Amino acid sequence: MRAFTDPSELRRLVREGLGPGCRVTGVERLRGGSKKGVYRLTLAGVGAPPTVIAYSWAPQENYWPGVPTPHPSGLAPFLSAHHTLQAAGVRTPHVLYASEPDNLALVEDIPGDTLETTFTTNPARAAKALSKLAVALDHMAAHTSPADHISEDLTLSRALNDLTEAATRDPRINAATPALTNRLHELHAALTPRPAYSLVHGELGPDHILLAPDAHPVLIDIESLTHADPEQEHAYLRLRFGPHYAPLSRPLNPTRLSLHTLALHLSLIAGPLRLLDGDFPHRDAMRGIAEHNTREALRLVGM
Repeated sequence: MRAFTDPSELRRLVREGLGPGCRVTGVERLRGGSKKGVYRLTLAGVGAPPTVIAYSWAPQENYWPGVPTPHPSGLAPFLSAHHTLQAAGVRTPHVLYASEPDNLALVEDIPGDTLETTFTTNPARAAKALSKLAVALDHMAAHTSPADHISEDLTLSRALNDLTEAATRDPRINAATPALTNRLHELHAALTPRPAYSLVHGELGPDHILLAPDAHPVLIDIESLTHADPEQEHAYLRLRFGPHYAPLSRPLNPTRLSLHTLALHLSLIAGPLRLLDGDFPHRDAMRGIAEHNTREALRLVGM
């Protein structure tokens, strides 16, 4: 059995960050990502909030040790992303305390459901949140950085690496490797220069959006934040939001969108299959992700 973050570490974090008068009376490890542990801590004491969320980037929380992944993880990229989103006017949970030597952080607990759940439980509230999310995405699009075009080559390189790895694990991808390789190079060669990149979350699915009481979207799992093509963000948004994507749609470069869409599918084949080499617990979900994206990648090359 994997040993996660010791609750005594979380109690110490609360004492350091919120004061000795705050006591942890309950610890619940939440189902979530594969690189960090997320814990809801129930508190008692004068002035203590009822609950807070603790993030732990301890090595034992990472299901990818020794395996290269395209996105950074850890307290430093989290804090950098938090400050950048704040400057862009985009809401994330408030950071209450961060312990850099321990790779731990305390953030506010946003009560209520994710946007993903709200699509089913409260469609009117979800529609209001989508409208607010569209505004947040516009704020991120306006937060630009000069394009160095290295990102375009990196997208191609990562996609080819994911294709090579996926081909060793799935005979259908192996058979389609020439067609998929040609399509990636074709799209990359057709790119025209772009002067600036936009701020992108990188993994902005509806499960990574909490809703404040006024239905304002609060972005979580922000460590992948970077400046890149907005088409990269929208490839992921289209995949994850499906029939709810329309309010988020914006004018995009079709060639860049096609490249990022194919690269995303290949990443979501290789990554989940790689994760299954270890002890990641939610195995059926990973198999389902890999299978769906295999079918989509093959469809894009007519196979």
